[in-house]
Amino acid sequence: MNSESTPTFRESALRAINIERNAIDALLDRIDDSFVKACEVIMACKGRVVVTGMGKSGHIGNKIAATLASTGTPSFFVHPGEASHGDLGMITGQDVVLAISNSGNTSEVLTILPLFKRMGAPLISMTGNGNSTLAKEAVANLDISVAEEACPLGLAPTSSTTATLVMGDALAVALLEARGFSAEDFAMSHPGGSLGRRLLLRVSDIMHAGEQIPKVQEDTLLSGALIEISRKGLGMTTVVNTNDELCGVFTDGDLRRTLDRSIDVHATAISEVMTRNGQVIHEDQLAAEALKVMDEMKINALPVINRDGVLTGAINMHDLLRAGVI
Repeated sequence: MNSESTPTFRESALRAINIERNAIDALLDRIDDSFVKACEVIMACKGRVVVTGMGKSGHIGNKIAATLASTGTPSFFVHPGEASHGDLGMITGQDVVLAISNSGNTSEVLTILPLFKRMGAPLISMTGNGNSTLAKEAVANLDISVAEEACPLGLAPTSSTTATLVMGDALAVALLEARGFSAEDFAMSHPGGSLGRRLLLRVSDIMHAGEQIPKVQEDTLLSGALIEISRKGLGMTTVVNTNDELCGVFTDGDLRRTLDRSIDVHATAISEVMTRNGQVIHEDQLAAEALKVMDEMKINALPVINRDGVLTGAINMHDLLRAGVI
């Protein structure tokens, strides 16, 4: 091998990325009437989208099925080899079949096509060959053809699998938006992970409430407020009036600034040194929103109020960390 003509790792990687990027760019002209037809067929489906494909197409199909399922389109993957040995029993005439084959002539997929037809399940294909058997049998064919594979030998599916994956994502997103699928809907199918916690947890679920709220009255001396801060351990105390309405907050940072002014903590009311009109969070907001506010304001704790402006809790960064929101 001539080392002078052998591309470097960097050159090979950049070439592969550029080829795959071109394959994705080519998809822009493929979002056509056939794509719209595929979306319409799936939207009208009373069952599920059954994705099938062999080899690398099967791996990509598995991911597409998972993406569809998590974004509001019930879907699952069936291996075409297993389908002809009993797994076809999972498919009904109310389902839609999404078959993936770059050549459009994969024998394992073609073998089960007549059975889909007999069931009456509409077929959508993803192929790189619009003249293939699979494309011609489909009610809509999504063109995933590529000019070249990133593999320099032109053998390993690379650009073609990338194009398939991106087309699948385009289909899932188009269906998601057509259904009006929301972040809350998404979280309902992801309750166990950090994503679910970020999207489902409300401030009221993790805030300190009742006796745990650091709270003093407006006429409380600064020394008394410092005792409350130490006792409750949130690095701040809220200041309320007699109606429990929030008037201000006093934080560890406020304390440092106050001590710089040589103020007598035993003779100064908290109302004289507290921060008025500070940042708050509503109890029915997402915990992730509280995190966003803290990050943007560079603060570590927030008072929590209800819709009437009454103090109902307090939350800090440690609460968000414990809850898995961070």
